[in-house]
Amino acid sequence: MTDRWTRAEERFRQREVESRRYKRDDAAWAAYEDDTTVIPRYTDEEPLEPPAPKRGGGQRARRAVPESDDQEPQRSRGRRSEPRGAESRAANQRGGSRRRGTRVASRKAAERKRRRRNLWAIASVFVLLFVAAAGFAGYKWVKSAFGPAEDFAGPAGPLVVVQVQPGDTSNQIANAMLAKGVVASSAAFIEAAVRNSNMNAVQPGYYAIPSHSPAMQAVTALVGKESRVGNLVVSEGRQLHDQQDVNTGARKEGIYRKISDASCVGTGSAKKCVSYEQLDTAGASMDFAALGVPSWAEQSVRDVPDRSRQLEGLISAGTWDFDPSGSPEQILKQLVTDSARSYESTGLLQSGAETKLNPYQTLIAASLVEREALPQDMGKVARVIVNRLRVNQPLQFDSTVNYALDRTEVATTDTDRAKRTPWNTYAMPGLPATPISAPSLNALRAMENPEAGTWLYFVTVDKQGTTLFTESYNEHLRNIEKARQSGILDSGR
Repeated sequence: MTDRWTRAEERFRQREVESRRYKRDDAAWAAYEDDTTVIPRYTDEEPLEPPAPKRGGGQRARRAVPESDDQEPQRSRGRRSEPRGAESRAANQRGGSRRRGTRVASRKAAERKRRRRNLWAIASVFVLLFVAAAGFAGYKWVKSAFGPAEDFAGPAGPLVVVQVQPGDTSNQIANAMLAKGVVASSAAFIEAAVRNSNMNAVQPGYYAIPSHSPAMQAVTALVGKESRVGNLVVSEGRQLHDQQDVNTGARKEGIYRKISDASCVGTGSAKKCVSYEQLDTAGASMDFAALGVPSWAEQSVRDVPDRSRQLEGLISAGTWDFDPSGSPEQILKQLVTDSARSYESTGLLQSGAETKLNPYQTLIAASLVEREALPQDMGKVARVIVNRLRVNQPLQFDSTVNYALDRTEVATTDTDRAKRTPWNTYAMPGLPATPISAPSLNALRAMENPEAGTWLYFVTVDKQGTTLFTESYNEHLRNIEKARQSGILDSGR
């Protein structure tokens, strides 16, 4: 055994010397497989652990590794040298790590390059879109600034309702026309408007104008009298419903009839109106918010014994504009809301300190003043009402008797006065259940601030409207005789 290992060592040393001059011959190493354990070669892809040394006697042979010319051979210099197999594996692992790192870096670089390409593509699209939009806007601006304004050539289409607000300029009217589809551009309307001097006379309100009109025709239609719609005039003392005069037989049109006439749009077979009956039905609704009933009148309106009369007095005397294209409820709401605002402007909500009447009662009393007195006597009639209410004396106004009658006259009969209704002030003390007409602002102001006096009676003594006031009942009877002699109290029944 000793000789055998001695010979093996001798061959190993000789082989080590020769390996420094040329590369290892793998075939030559095969001869030692019987005597030593050969360390296997490893690849980068699957690094393996070095095999355990064989058990048994003897010493493991060292593997000779050729060195380059500029590399100093490894020797034991006071420390144990690392086995060559481990060094080879470490080198292979470092090389594999470098290769894998290179591949990962390449993939990341490719991904960054691809993202950059995508970002550039997206940015290019946005740039193209921006340039296109800017170009189109520029084209429109150049066209509007230097080219003719866009206009309809005709023929015109169906009528549409356009509102002119108080204080509107030509630009604002043009924009309203454009929004409703009347004209193709506001510029075309303005160009036509500056050529028509009648534009200065256009009043706030609602106008029925044909849609898709050439601008010149739209301006002509606007300034024409026939285009005004939704314009309502409510005279002082007018009631909601129609009444018939006993003496002449003529129909006195109520507010609902006036609203119906003002709501018509178009002519001939194309004419559309809100009917008297539709307004009467809508006015009886219990949806007070939909009708615009003000909060200060809501509870009293809820207690009205006749639904068809619940809006009496809530549409004020005056000139009003409403949108005729709205529903009956919307039309009534607009008129009631505007009237309430007008009433409140007189100080209605703050009145009552001297008269002891709430706002709705003041409105009722003002309607009596409107029907009973001429403007110069309104303050005195208001004082008679206050004085009689304080002593709980029936008002005994003929106007309250006539209110519930279809056929009316200045004089009333004994039969009419004896008929008990929620409005007849001959048959009961206090105020009627509702206003009996549309009061003017003058009547409302008179009721809020009655003229000072002690009068309890008054009577109109002639057809010119002369009215005499007194606090004496006997004097009042003498005044009534004067009225009879003038014929003003003659009945036509």
